[in-house]
Amino acid sequence: MQYLHTMVRVSDLDASLHFYCDLLGLTEISRKDSEKGRFTLVFLAAPGDEARAREDRAPMVELTHNWDPEEYTGGRNFGHLAYRVDDIYALCEHLQANGVTINRPPRDGHMAFVKSPDGISVELLQAGDAQPPKEPWASMENTGSW
Repeated sequence: MQYLHTMVRVSDLDASLHFYCDLLGLTEISRKDSEKGRFTLVFLAAPGDEARAREDRAPMVELTHNWDPEEYTGGRNFGHLAYRVDDIYALCEHLQANGVTINRPPRDGHMAFVKSPDGISVELLQAGDAQPPKEPWASMENTGSW
């Protein structure tokens, strides 16, 4: 058995690509538009997984955008995506500066949660040992659900 990808449905492909690629730093590996099925599939990989994603088609996130508007609920029911990051504080600062709410701040220097434009929970985990606690994160309260 081999893990391939996780699919999440997105309502606004441009907003989702901005979040996942421009802000989180994922790379678009492939894209498929289906006129007959009226959807677009976009496969994304973390920079550290890009070569493997291109070679083995894994591990990736598949964004599925149905062209006909639909309301998607249950982002929290899905669970979450998780990414190991080089500097959790720098990434959270970058996300926050670009309008992303840090739902669970990295108070411990190890873990944070944010949400995509469609309410998909994304866990960020510090690579290696936790960083020492740092303000404003150390005293920041949770916001919303994650």
